[in-house]
Amino acid sequence: MIHHILRATRETVHLGGFSDLLKPALIIDSGDTIDVETYTGYYVYDKAPPEFLTPEFLDICHNLASERKVAGGPHLLTGPIYVRDAEPGDVLEVELQAIAPNLPIGFNAIRTGWGALSQQFTQPALRFIPLDLTNNIAEFPAHSGIKIPLQPFFGILGVATPENSRTSIPPGSYGGNIDNRELQAGSRIFLPVFVPGGLFSLGDGHSAQGDGEVNVTAIETSMNGRIKLTLRKDLQLITPIAETPTDIITMGFAPTLDTALEMALQNMIDLLKRFTSLSAEDAYVLCSLAVNFHITQVVNSPQKGVHGMLPKSILSEKICL
Repeated sequence: MIHHILRATRETVHLGGFSDLLKPALIIDSGDTIDVETYTGYYVYDKAPPEFLTPEFLDICHNLASERKVAGGPHLLTGPIYVRDAEPGDVLEVELQAIAPNLPIGFNAIRTGWGALSQQFTQPALRFIPLDLTNNIAEFPAHSGIKIPLQPFFGILGVATPENSRTSIPPGSYGGNIDNRELQAGSRIFLPVFVPGGLFSLGDGHSAQGDGEVNVTAIETSMNGRIKLTLRKDLQLITPIAETPTDIITMGFAPTLDTALEMALQNMIDLLKRFTSLSAEDAYVLCSLAVNFHITQVVNSPQKGVHGMLPKSILSEKICL
């Protein structure tokens, strides 16, 4: 195994989406670990205070080549990372070993036409929010005494698909803009592979977010992480699953929350049938008794997200992913 360092530069980031035509930012072997740097705020950098701007980030904003601008999404992603021997039908295990803000500031933006109450809150609004990295909190509003614990995670963890150009906004079977706050350090996510090498990218760092991400953004934060990528030829998946220290997570993405819930529920039943001795009916009952379903996000049009969380502590049979 080799440890790599992947800095965010104009040669190693891409904007707005995923593409199987992008030149890899890094080529690795299965089992390698990587320290990854990400930046956020490409479209608001000209409104940002100095502490939000590093020389490296400004170089990206001023000089990003057209071929690294993939689609119309707002996200600046680091990657893609090519994993040798990864082929369509395989699974890429992404172990999130460490995640931390690389700047003591983030932002939240209301965008016209976006958000759960877009018809009520019609005016754009941009707020830069200081982060107290010593005490691991953000106070919002300033001087209000409301202190939000920082729980950093990457909103986007995804692989490329054969479309050549796919926007970064909606999540799907490839992962992408999942915006699941449970995927903090110590978690793993398992992504189906669709193209040779997988072409994994990440970004959209969030220091804190509520389930639903209702106004369309969290505390958007430039973020550093350490990840381990492992090629799993012993697993077959058609949609992502994840594991935290306490729970197994299934996901559903669909245009409506009803359908997303049904998908997350069906995926949990299928998981229980596959990895335990439960029948489909018993798994369905168990989901009603003990699985907690959460709204992941409602704002990444056209796909809303629901995730189900199965507490590992209740299982007599350990699920080994």
